[in-house]
Amino acid sequence: MTSFWTTTKLVAAREIQVRLRDKTFLYGTLFFLFFTVAITVLPAIFAGSPDEVAVAGSNPAVQQLRDAGLDVRVVADDAAAEKLVRDGAVDGAVVTTNGKPEVLAMDDVPGDIVSALSVQPGTRLLDPEAIDSVVRVLVTTAFGMIFFFTAVGFGAQIAMSVTEEKQTRIVEILVAAVPVRALLAGKVLGCGILAMGQIAVLALVAFVGMNLTGDSAVITMLAPALGWFVPFFIVGFTLLASLWAVAGSLVSRTEDIGQTTMPVQMCVLLPFFGVIFLNDNQTAMTVLSYFPFSAPMAMPLRLFFGDAAVWEPVLALVVLVASCAACLAVGARLYEGSLLRTNGRTSLLTAWRSRG
Repeated sequence: MTSFWTTTKLVAAREIQVRLRDKTFLYGTLFFLFFTVAITVLPAIFAGSPDEVAVAGSNPAVQQLRDAGLDVRVVADDAAAEKLVRDGAVDGAVVTTNGKPEVLAMDDVPGDIVSALSVQPGTRLLDPEAIDSVVRVLVTTAFGMIFFFTAVGFGAQIAMSVTEEKQTRIVEILVAAVPVRALLAGKVLGCGILAMGQIAVLALVAFVGMNLTGDSAVITMLAPALGWFVPFFIVGFTLLASLWAVAGSLVSRTEDIGQTTMPVQMCVLLPFFGVIFLNDNQTAMTVLSYFPFSAPMAMPLRLFFGDAAVWEPVLALVVLVASCAACLAVGARLYEGSLLRTNGRTSLLTAWRSRG
């Protein structure tokens, strides 16, 4: 008799083969690749290079302009600087007129050069290690969207696959050859492998993009969060995948699948918006990092923000694993009790009592 693990691998391989031929999966992966490229590479491309300014080597503004991040071209004197402006070789020049600095340009005031020469008050950062607000929003959105769309996209495919097999009565043939729990485990495993593969490709593209645009500091800060995101994602995805499979097994027609999948969608949607809108609320994020449906998003973000103690991700992962184990146990029984019922929608109570 074929072992449970061997059967599970066969079902998983079948799921992977089916998904790889699915145009929806392929187009979705391409969309995420373009999205990843857009948020990592395009901002740097459209930002353009810093203004180039010509200035005489004896001018005291040379260091000031360099400190402002401008591309400074040192020339022999003010006349040479003015000539470069007239030739269109630089955006502007700084010369000395009647003992005072003066900015030369052809037809447009170079704001960056003027700002660099303006007298500004001294500044002192009270929290120099704080995350930039733009980076905070981008990282929060990235973690949230990756988990949300992966959980919903692959989860919906699992539910639809189960319902289609019931509607076409193929499930009766499958169950005759494969144990019901192995069928469930294989579907979850196959889709989980595809989901991790998709995320690995996106992470590689993002890593290359940030290196090309000089965001190596962000990569260093992201490393611990990404390291913890992997186990949190695997366990969280497994938990949700089992619920999606149960939702699909409770109905016999694809037209009715929305009735049973809506609660599962809410289990992903509400935590997603909670993390997106409350990411700057430390108390709320702490609670969300221990809630099973939001922990895969909230805990890695807290690690990135520096708000979590060393022991917290360990405890949160233990809570998530325990929740996943409970969902798998309950889900497997409901799945067994409803999979072969093809006479309409099956209630949870009936599925629980009709095991086997």
